[in-house]
Amino acid sequence: MKNITKSIIALFAVVALSCSVEDVQDRPVIEGIDSPVLTAPTTGSAYVLKPENAAAQAERFTWKSANYGGDVQVNYVVEMDVKGNEFKTPKVIGSSLPSENQVSVSVESMNGAALALKATPFSPKEFEVRVKASAGTLAAMYSNVIGIVITSYTTENPKLWVPGGYAVASGYAKDWDPASSPQLSASGFGKVDFEGYVNFNDANAEYKFTSFPEWKGEFAAGATAGTIALTGANLKIPAAGYYQIVVDTEKLTYKATATAWGIIGSATAGGWDNSTAMTYNKTTKLWSVTATLTGAEFKFRANNGWDINLGKLKTAPDGSHLEYGGDNIVVTAGTYTITLDLSSPRNYKYTITKN
Repeated sequence: MKNITKSIIALFAVVALSCSVEDVQDRPVIEGIDSPVLTAPTTGSAYVLKPENAAAQAERFTWKSANYGGDVQVNYVVEMDVKGNEFKTPKVIGSSLPSENQVSVSVESMNGAALALKATPFSPKEFEVRVKASAGTLAAMYSNVIGIVITSYTTENPKLWVPGGYAVASGYAKDWDPASSPQLSASGFGKVDFEGYVNFNDANAEYKFTSFPEWKGEFAAGATAGTIALTGANLKIPAAGYYQIVVDTEKLTYKATATAWGIIGSATAGGWDNSTAMTYNKTTKLWSVTATLTGAEFKFRANNGWDINLGKLKTAPDGSHLEYGGDNIVVTAGTYTITLDLSSPRNYKYTITKN
């Protein structure tokens, strides 16, 4: 009996040794051998993206599989970055099912990545794409890089920038720098009626309009007063002041109206006849006044008249937004500090703080 038991133990030892040594020797080594190869799109492919096609396919990316030396599940994603950035800040625009060699990328996905990478809407920009392969904890492998050109879009209200030599003296960051200059906004996507407010510290200050936050799509002074043109001399403001500027880029017209703001209403000292003046601060870019109000109503108006007035916007979620000709603002009696913020075009706000 003892001999049988010893024989069985010896047999199991031989089998275990055989499995542990021979199996390990025969197993394939799982490691990155060959990177994937991106086969579509081709270098130089250009995409003009449009919002009406957001759900459509912009491109079907295809590639040859990565080789990890064995049967492993490989996950693939398509990455995109600005040309020359060496994929320091890549955005993923598509991912495939495990071990598949293609993915359809929508217009919306490609456009979102382009905007996240600081593309200027409606202007072509060069990008690079590649495929990233990963398998478990193994090091990722990357495909060849292909250059493409994307013209992105936005459904936000179009903007005009107002760069000029007036900027620094007027409280803005840099002279003649579109990106840091104040803006005008259209009334909606695809509209051409722009409006906003700009402070000019000095008389005869010069400026232009640009359609981008850079020197592209410029508008200069037209041949006659109140008109603009694609080429020409700089526009000039006649006198120092805080101006409402209205531009129509289809009719090529503009109007600059100097404004001095105040509060008006049954809650104010002047009633509904005379505005209580506010003061502009070019550092905070706010109009403000400290006033004692009765328990009644007020609103904001420019130039002690009713041509330009702002009241409360009913649909504002936080109750601080304004619209032209809006509702009166109801207050209880007390002394308040009131501010008016016109620095964000068509997004005008106020605050009222009881002292």
